[in-house]
Amino acid sequence: MQINVNNKPLSTEAPTLEALAAELSLPAKGVAVAVGSKMVQRSLWAETALSEGMHLTIIKAACGG
Repeated sequence: MQINVNNKPLSTEAPTLEALAAELSLPAKGVAVAVGSKMVQRSLWAETALSEGMHLTIIKAACGG
């Protein structure tokens, strides 16, 4: 299916947000994900189904200054 991640098209077969996070090798901590304009708690990633055309925003925390 085609989804949009950070305004870029992405082809994936991941059925859930949790599976997509694994596919993208996202770190276990320091990551926030929004579906549309709503943040999704990590505890809900496994039950958050992905669908064609969905828009996701992934934000990774960065240290430094």
